[in-house]
Amino acid sequence: MLQDIRDNSQGVIAKVIIGLIVAIFVLFGAESIIGGLTRAPGIAEVNGEEISDFQLQQGVQELINSIGGSAEGIDQSLLEQIAINQIVEETLLRQAAQAAALGISAERIDRAIIDNPNFQVGGRFEPEFAVRTMNSQGFSIQSYKDALSRQMLLSQVVNAYSSSGFATESELQTLASLSAQTRDFRYLTIPPGTRTLGTPITGDEIAAYYESNQARFVRPESVTVDYVVLDKASLADAIELEEGAVQAQYEIERSSFEGSAEKRASHILFETGSTLSVDQAMEAATAAIERLNLGESFESLALELSSDQVSAEEGGDIGFSDGSAFPSEIEEALEGLAVGDTAGPVETEFGIHVVKLTEDNSAVFQSFDEVAARIERDLKSAQVEQSFAGALSDLSNLAFESSDLQRLSDELGLDILTSGDFDRSGGGGLFSEPRILEAAFSDEVMLDGNNSDVIEIGGERAVVLRVNTITPEGILPLDDVEPEIAVALRSQMERDAVTALGNELATLLEAGSDTELFLADNELQWRSEVAVRRTQSNVNREIIESIFALPAPASGSVSRSQLSLTNGTFVMAELTSVTEGSFDALADAEKSAMRESVVGDLGSSELRAFVANLRETGDIVVPERDLDGDAF
Repeated sequence: MLQDIRDNSQGVIAKVIIGLIVAIFVLFGAESIIGGLTRAPGIAEVNGEEISDFQLQQGVQELINSIGGSAEGIDQSLLEQIAINQIVEETLLRQAAQAAALGISAERIDRAIIDNPNFQVGGRFEPEFAVRTMNSQGFSIQSYKDALSRQMLLSQVVNAYSSSGFATESELQTLASLSAQTRDFRYLTIPPGTRTLGTPITGDEIAAYYESNQARFVRPESVTVDYVVLDKASLADAIELEEGAVQAQYEIERSSFEGSAEKRASHILFETGSTLSVDQAMEAATAAIERLNLGESFESLALELSSDQVSAEEGGDIGFSDGSAFPSEIEEALEGLAVGDTAGPVETEFGIHVVKLTEDNSAVFQSFDEVAARIERDLKSAQVEQSFAGALSDLSNLAFESSDLQRLSDELGLDILTSGDFDRSGGGGLFSEPRILEAAFSDEVMLDGNNSDVIEIGGERAVVLRVNTITPEGILPLDDVEPEIAVALRSQMERDAVTALGNELATLLEAGSDTELFLADNELQWRSEVAVRRTQSNVNREIIESIFALPAPASGSVSRSQLSLTNGTFVMAELTSVTEGSFDALADAEKSAMRESVVGDLGSSELRAFVANLRETGDIVVPERDLDGDAF
């Protein structure tokens, strides 16, 4: 009842009240009647509680949504197995919560719904919109509340574990000794470049590479297409408004705007019913008015006295009305008020109100000169939309009826254009659009030689195409790919050269030989790094991973690593020392993050153990559905 008044403040009192009543009767009535007559057998049982096939299908759909909305290529039985597993665990947790006397109040559920931004329009809860949204997700009002209650109940259990864990100083120190560990090392790099430029690449080498790597030089199937484009922008250029059309529209808008007004109100409601009679509510409202007359603020009294707790938290605010949103008794009471004045007691079907007028916005329309340009744009836009819709219909019919594009061009005045060659991966401009590519390579267009259906692009353009030429898949000729092969061979030669140079250096280092002359001759030098952590970003990530994979060196020695980076660069690295991390030495932010991480991991581990124990001690029955029973 209270929510209805808030609904009215949105200006849709009749739709909301009737919509909610119809939705409740239709949704709940149908469910209860059908559910009582035809009940599908359960697909599992958890401690005597049956899990329905409907729950399973909902669980499967949620899984599909979580992986992007498509289950193509995924085994249905695997999806069902995962979904049943999740439902069983959720049921066990909910039963455990109920056994521990945990619960969610109706008020908290209502508040969660009202505060859900998915059910709000312009930042305010909109009941009719909320019902449509629930229905689109397969929920009735009550089933959504039930699902929300279960979700919040499960959150209580999960939070009980995640918020009750703690980390000991010993655990934190152990973790910090690894995560905050630093290492001193040096490394040198031998990048590929021009070391083999004096070595020629022969034609025989290129030919041999070509023959051995034919799969790299496959030319995909490609097409060129003829096409026509229907463009809103070109239609707009041809639109001419009738003389006086802008002035006429201005007069229509001004007449509908002027004289209208919106009033904003607040109220203090004393809801009548089993706990409060009309006479008692009248006395309470009269007492509230006396307190207002003595100087107490309307907002504080609304918060203290109003039965409508949602509006009370906003100082009693129930929004705007154009004269029809609020109950008629409140509209009449507001009619004679100045801004800031109060009226009451006012009796409605909801109870007794004290009302206050907080805003009164008189409507003043802009001058013709201020809005003429906008009105002209709107009128042209409306004509363009109408013209585009008509042309789009004609284009669709002609595309279906015609054996080429010429008739479309003649009757609609569209130029026939020809694309460049492109394959299924796309070309430039229009031919990077997925729907264009899908149509061009469809059997109907490519194999049967038909015109495509109309393809709308961004709501502004529409395209019809037909294939002009088809180039089948084949191997590119050697002459076309010879430069590419030469680059690939030269790159491999460079990689081989730097690897050989790196191996030569490694041999010298292992033998304990002096490497200064070798380094000078090859223009190489060591680079030293001190106190580097695992997460440091100023050193190549591959080098850091290699350094932290090395064992700590013995005193007076080094641990050595050599690797090739993904870009072909050879790296020689020497680890000289390791310093264990200390929790006490971390910055406060790092300490806090580490503590939260440890507590979170412990909470997750304990929750998993709790669920495992519930499974072990619970009575879980899952009949055969071509699923792996061992999963349960």
